[in-house]
Amino acid sequence: MSDNPSQHPAGPTQELVSDVFARGCTSRAAFEDVTSKWASLALLALGEGRYRFNALRRRIDGVSERMLSQTLQTLERDGMLTREVLTAIPPRVEYSLTPLGARVAEQLRGLADLLEASVPELQTARDTHERDRA
Repeated sequence: MSDNPSQHPAGPTQELVSDVFARGCTSRAAFEDVTSKWASLALLALGEGRYRFNALRRRIDGVSERMLSQTLQTLERDGMLTREVLTAIPPRVEYSLTPLGARVAEQLRGLADLLEASVPELQTARDTHERDRA
């Protein structure tokens, strides 16, 4: 059988189709990982440059050590960042984005910039919503 898609009238098999809306799609699992609060903030911070663990934890106000560790492991598994152990005394670990992680962080940065620029509008909407519910 030929590998030429034009000779397959039914089109590509389901395994070859990426669809973030499909429950079992790898892109959906990665989307869920990336859009968690801590992962998004970690990607945004790492978009600024390399970080050691404690510096990254300080940058992401409010994240626990355990949650940051789990988040970084998930992002490393998904190929978004690399963990580099530096031979020093004491040993140091630095995190940085992979090319894929940098592309994702760039998209998240656009969203973060939009939201930061929209704070007055967001606050007005929240105030109105609360007032109307009272």
